Amino acid sequence: MTFLIAAVVLAGMLSIFNLVLTFAVLRRLREHTTELERLAGPARFGSYDPRVLVGRTLPPAGADGGERPQLVAFFDVNCDACHERAPRFADVARTGTAMAVISGDTSKVGDLIEMIGGAASIVTAEEADSLVKAVGIEAFPTFLRVGPDGTIVDADTEPDVLAGTARTR
Repeated sequence: MTFLIAAVVLAGMLSIFNLVLTFAVLRRLREHTTELERLAGPARFGSYDPRVLVGRTLPPAGADGGERPQLVAFFDVNCDACHERAPRFADVARTGTAMAVISGDTSKVGDLIEMIGGAASIVTAEEADSLVKAVGIEAFPTFLRVGPDGTIVDADTEPDVLAGTARTR
C-alpha cells in the first residue's frame, strides 16, 4: 500500500510541475509574439502605402549644412528587402543628391553602407531612429523624393520609381 501512495503522490507532483512549465512556456510565447509583431510592423499584417507620406516635411538631418537631399531612403539592418534594394538605390542616388537613413543595430550597418557606397550621405544611430519616427516611416525600405523646400513629393517602396524625377548634379 505504501508503494501505491508514493506512486500517486509522485504522479501528482509531476503533473503539477508539468502544468507550471506549460504556463511558463505559454507566457514566453505570448511575449515573443508581441515582440515579433512590434518588429515586423504593420506592413507585414496589412497593406501599407508609403504615399501617405506625401506632403509631409522632411526634418533637417546631418550636421554638414549642405544641400538638402532630393532622394531619401529609409533602410533597416534587419530587413532583407532593404539589402536587396540598396544597390539599386545607390544607382538611382548617383543621379542627384541623396541620403540613406539606416536604422537598427549600429554594429550591423556596415553591409548596407558598403552597398550604397559613396552615392549618398549616410545617417545612422539615434539620428536615424529619430528621423524614422519624425517622418512616420512604417515599413522598410521606403524611398522618398523631396522638393527643394523639404516637402515630400513622392514616396514608394521601389527606388526605380523615383529615378526619373531626380535632377543631375
